[in-house]
Amino acid sequence: MSPAENPPENPPENLAESPPGERGTRRGIGSLVRLLTAVELGITCLAAAMIFGLILFQAAQRYLPVPSIVWAGELSQFALIWLTFVAAGVLVTRNGHIAIELIDTLPSPVVVRVVQTFAMALVALIAGAFAWACWELVYSAGFLTSPALGLPMSWVYGIALIGLVSATIRAAVGTVRVARFGMPATGDATEVEVP
Repeated sequence: MSPAENPPENPPENLAESPPGERGTRRGIGSLVRLLTAVELGITCLAAAMIFGLILFQAAQRYLPVPSIVWAGELSQFALIWLTFVAAGVLVTRNGHIAIELIDTLPSPVVVRVVQTFAMALVALIAGAFAWACWELVYSAGFLTSPALGLPMSWVYGIALIGLVSATIRAAVGTVRVARFGMPATGDATEVEVP
């Protein structure tokens, strides 16, 4: 077989090893993934800061002569929801989701690859089902508002939807990647590699 008929087991680690037509595509997709990851991490950090600040304020207002803000607890609860769901896609990409690492120590690399591919496909399927359910909530809860803040509930669910769609897409791409190339070595999963 010629080298063109027999694809390499692992994707090129360096863009210089890629064919010239793929370099621009891989670089563009990699830049897009890094941008989306930065946006998701930014939302996550903002939500964590909101939780910290609002809970600290709620604790302080019990002992200080300041008027109580009713919506602080509600907004911190929403921030926890946003933090959880928006971080899901990044965790899937970085292999930070729940995993059984015992499987990784099996002696057969084929069995490990099959189990990891099945697990990643299952994550994609479940995240997709959650994204669909969240879309139904966004669509049907447009007239509802939160009790204290008056925030439209479709906004609350919409931010969670962003994370669930991201997790679905990243898990689907991860499924294909694991099926074709196996799991990246420990420490190499910090960024999405586009095959």
